[in-house]
Amino acid sequence: MKKLILSSLCAGAIALTGCSQTSAPEPSASAVAVNQALSSGIDMTAFDYGVRPQDDFYDYVNGTWLKNNEIPADRTSTGIFYDLREKADKDVRTIINDLAARDDLIDGSDEQKVAALYNSVMDTETINRLGITPIQAELDKIAAIDSYQELARYFGEASTYGVVTPFVPYVSIDAKNSSTYAAHIYQFGLALPDRDYYFKDDERSRTLRADYQQHIANMFELAKLGDGTQAAKTVMAIETALAEYHNTRVENRDRAKAYNKLSIAELKALQPDFDWDAYLTAADLGNIDYIIVNQPKYLKALGGILKQFSVADWQTYQNWHLLNSTAALLSAELEAENFDFFSRKLQGQQEMKPRWKTAVSIVNRDLGEVVGKVYVAKHFKPEAKARMTELVENLRKAYGQSIDELSWMGEETKVKAKAKLAAFTPKIGYPDKWEDYSSLEIKADDLVGNRKRAALLNHQRDIAKIGGPIHTWEWHMTPQTVNAYYSPTANEIVFPAAILQPPFFNMDADDAVNYGGIGAVIGHEMGHGFDDQGSRYDGEGNLNNWWTDKDLAAFKALGGELINQYDSFAVFDDLNVNGKLTLGENIGDLSGVTIGLKAYNLSLGGQPAPVIDGMTGEQRLFVGFTQIWRSKKKEQAMRNQVATDPHSPAKFRANGPLSNVPEFYEAYNVQPGDKMYIAPDKRVKIW
Repeated sequence: MKKLILSSLCAGAIALTGCSQTSAPEPSASAVAVNQALSSGIDMTAFDYGVRPQDDFYDYVNGTWLKNNEIPADRTSTGIFYDLREKADKDVRTIINDLAARDDLIDGSDEQKVAALYNSVMDTETINRLGITPIQAELDKIAAIDSYQELARYFGEASTYGVVTPFVPYVSIDAKNSSTYAAHIYQFGLALPDRDYYFKDDERSRTLRADYQQHIANMFELAKLGDGTQAAKTVMAIETALAEYHNTRVENRDRAKAYNKLSIAELKALQPDFDWDAYLTAADLGNIDYIIVNQPKYLKALGGILKQFSVADWQTYQNWHLLNSTAALLSAELEAENFDFFSRKLQGQQEMKPRWKTAVSIVNRDLGEVVGKVYVAKHFKPEAKARMTELVENLRKAYGQSIDELSWMGEETKVKAKAKLAAFTPKIGYPDKWEDYSSLEIKADDLVGNRKRAALLNHQRDIAKIGGPIHTWEWHMTPQTVNAYYSPTANEIVFPAAILQPPFFNMDADDAVNYGGIGAVIGHEMGHGFDDQGSRYDGEGNLNNWWTDKDLAAFKALGGELINQYDSFAVFDDLNVNGKLTLGENIGDLSGVTIGLKAYNLSLGGQPAPVIDGMTGEQRLFVGFTQIWRSKKKEQAMRNQVATDPHSPAKFRANGPLSNVPEFYEAYNVQPGDKMYIAPDKRVKIW
């Protein structure tokens, strides 16, 4: 079941002041001694001292790196996150190769499954020889559909092993009863990145749609599935009809409007022209009492869309989505055609990534916690977990103090906000309980079958959860993932082992840089508990308004101001950031650096921060925060990010929050007329 839920250097403080016109004091002899004794953990070679920090702090900290580094041909982005992900992939590859080299693996063991799954991806000779044979049985199922009832049944069955259909069921915590799991339905069925790609009338969008239709035609011809040109017209017509009723990404952010709990009778009344009994039975959901519909408007329209097209048209549509979802697992010519449109034309990637990266990605997805056990043993020190635990609690304390100091929030709401903060559950490094893969069959010569069986296992695990207690031990990222997340229904913040390394977290670096790096990440994830959507959930993870009317109005007004700020950020001459789409992440980023700074100052215990590398403690923290967003991205990929991703582009993840932080103005003497300057009454202070 689908988870929805992804230059020249100016050394020393004097030179720094001279080059950037900051207010940093000239270091004393004792400060110079500290500077010589300690390492900040900052990459000083990345700075561009030709840029004033008061005008563009992101380019000031990262400018030389941006000038001197190119995006690898097999990627659409490069930078801190992407380089760490590359390192994690290489570490996983080493683990897999070490397993594959052993001659004592027991058939059916987790280790044997990892080796076999990896080999099933790497065995391109077998994959090319088989052609589309691995999906022939599924094509035959589609060909056998002879009625709308059978179409509904097929939609349900296909959902159990990940074939795309017009909507997708999934299992997640019930947002109004967070002690149990419930089935949900979400809009689905499009191959282009977003509904707007089907309707925008600019030249780039028209060209992409034409290229997309040609790609569909090419895929049908390569798979010998009939008239590709006609198939492309049919698929485009169906997807455009579906897209017309899709919620926008901004609309989908509203978690209260997405919670529509319907009995099965109410589901049938909402959409009476669809055979729900056939669908739910085939999807293993025949025994549920209710289902939560995310987009009722879409589901209500679906019956008419279904009957607008013939059963034969829907067979063409399903053949396309089967081909599209398995193309990377099939012959080289199908994989290359898939790459040409979705990676090269849509994202700007110039070359296919090495096959081993695809293999690592599939192993991480289907047997991720098996590899994760070994990854943790090799790459995550126990003392790192202890240090992170301490940091999390320092950030929690700082967040609590910040809530106490808020001028816009009343005491009644503050008490409830602090109760929610106290209820946060941190998870650090790796799960306490690992997933069981004993029932998963993996064959070294059956890549498509391996993927299908893995998807079925995940589906069965999810179905078994419905109505049951919460799996508090469960993680939704593997330890080798360079990322972090907050779950509002579980009220937990999660930090996988792979993100807990430099420059985010450096056991040997200065505290200021760690608080600017991983401290801001911790504060960011905590901030999601109090962003415009996370704040709708109480400390137990239920959608439940705990705000007074006055405080909620003030909070929404502050969010509106932040929306306006980010709406003004120009990514390209013809494209700005979408402040409404990115609001939650922008609140997280602002919270992250604000609370990270507060926690750092608390950690000093009233003592002055040392000057290291010519920078004060606060300056190092702001630099540490800014360097973690260092990245470059292909224009096509950046345009897709702005259209679909709730995260702002990297530059604005640094400059946007800092322009609202008063201490940044003091640290770098930002004055009216400087490009980073926002008038005090226009700066946003939320948490």
